[in-house]
Amino acid sequence: MMPGMDPQADARALVMTRFPDARAAFLGGGVLSARRTPTPDLDIVVLFRGAPAPYRESLIWRSWPVEVFAQRTDTIGDWFAKDAARRRPSLARMCSDGVILADTDGSGLAVREQAKAVLAAGPPPMEPGELDRRRYGLSDLLDDLTGSTDPGETAIICWNILQEAAELALLLDGCWLGSGKWLLRELRAAEPRLADDLIDAREDPARLASLAEGVLASAGGRLWAGYRQQGKL
Repeated sequence: MMPGMDPQADARALVMTRFPDARAAFLGGGVLSARRTPTPDLDIVVLFRGAPAPYRESLIWRSWPVEVFAQRTDTIGDWFAKDAARRRPSLARMCSDGVILADTDGSGLAVREQAKAVLAAGPPPMEPGELDRRRYGLSDLLDDLTGSTDPGETAIICWNILQEAAELALLLDGCWLGSGKWLLRELRAAEPRLADDLIDAREDPARLASLAEGVLASAGGRLWAGYRQQGKL
């Protein structure tokens, strides 16, 4: 972020200029937090009464990369539910933890309460068969790692083991998942020691395998021989 740039003021100016008919708008809290990166963007949720929302748009505003998430006030709850079903509540987090940039009729506060309720309820439990599927997948990756002699393949397998082990640990804890950097952020919040250990072991296949085995042990151990997934090849 360049000196003199004010994310909140610039985001509010964008909403007033580009979306004068918006009922409410939020600025996602990432750019305002201590976790802000040197190249932050503005994540802005804008609420409308109807069309053309919902849509997503990427643009540049006052040198900021901006992601606009346009939503309708009468359907944003459905989008919260979609995100919750896949255990990645990114939209709800922006509305719950971010700054309200505009609220013409109280809909912003109402949506914020909806978002907080979604986050407070937590993610859905694992579906029948999901635990076994994840145990099988991680067991298979560990077998691949044992037999890998190609450095490039080993690197890819290690990354997949790290991701699968992190997601399995979060699911066992009943926590939200995340994509990209948010997977690590969720794991650091739930299992800080494991998060640090997995990152430290990302280039150490033997240590990474040991950590993944520990997560698998908490889930019931390895699963491969005898595993059957009905209806899928």
